[in-house]
Amino acid sequence: MKPFRERNPIAVAVVGLAVLIVLALVAYRADDLPIIGGGTTYTADFSDSAGLRPGNEVRVAGVKVGKVTGVGLDGAKVKVAFRVKDTWIGDTSRVSIMIKTLLGDKYLAVEPTGGGRQRPGQRIPLARTTSPYDVTQAFNGLATTFDQLDSKKIEASLEALAQTFKNTPPVVHQALTGLSSLSETISSRDSQLVKLLAGTKQITGTLAAQNDNFQALLQDGNLLLGEIQQRRDAINALLTGSVQLARQLSGLVDDNQAQLDPTLRALDTTTAMLQRNEGSLDRVLAIAAPYFRLLGNDVGNGRWFDAYLCGVIPRNYLPPGSLPATGCMPPKQGGR
Repeated sequence: MKPFRERNPIAVAVVGLAVLIVLALVAYRADDLPIIGGGTTYTADFSDSAGLRPGNEVRVAGVKVGKVTGVGLDGAKVKVAFRVKDTWIGDTSRVSIMIKTLLGDKYLAVEPTGGGRQRPGQRIPLARTTSPYDVTQAFNGLATTFDQLDSKKIEASLEALAQTFKNTPPVVHQALTGLSSLSETISSRDSQLVKLLAGTKQITGTLAAQNDNFQALLQDGNLLLGEIQQRRDAINALLTGSVQLARQLSGLVDDNQAQLDPTLRALDTTTAMLQRNEGSLDRVLAIAAPYFRLLGNDVGNGRWFDAYLCGVIPRNYLPPGSLPATGCMPPKQGGR
């Protein structure tokens, strides 16, 4: 084979670019590959998508087993396609869109029931699917509905009904009077209600925008709780070990009471004696300190020490004038 340096660089560049494109496509569609991806794709009909999106999780008994691959309108129904791997889906299994977080994130929950396997080409009908009630959309629709109401006309209508039923029995009259009061209250609070619902819509939008941050916060909270649990187990093991050590020491003392008792008594006698002679020991140490200081000075010059002996040789054996004038007192440094 020719080395690359001898080949046509344009052909080498084209082949390399084609290989890079193939690798990028393989990485992008890795989930569809038969070995590292794969799985079985099922479809189900729903009356409402309820905010479900492709990429949302598919769970069985709370365990993630796949993901949603497609959400689209099919006539008056919503067609949802999902793929699961190594998961048994029965022919009577129920599929529900569930709320994952308080901020509106969803996932697909599958209840794998039935005596036979669900055929992938057969769609799961509406009778076996459930869509959740979206509170955020309900509040948004309520705000829009209140904006479209004419509170003055409602008040006039209720007032006309009250005048029409003026000569009715007292019970009906009281009920209509209450309705009139209710209409007046609603009319007087119309702007406040509109502001309240608009603020609610803004709050839900803000919370939805911070969904990822809340999710990260909850995950960090789980990690913190896990670490606290581990530290609690470690502290519990330490306390348990301390209790067992105390029991072992108590047993050791009980087993060796006969041997330890004389030793402790002798130690008590020794300490009592030392305490009684504390003054004498202080004086001994005070007297010994200068001696050891001088001894250290003598032997600190090398492997010898200076000494002075007086009176060893009789006086009559010494030449005249050799005795120091101070008698046996050591001469001063320098030999004088």
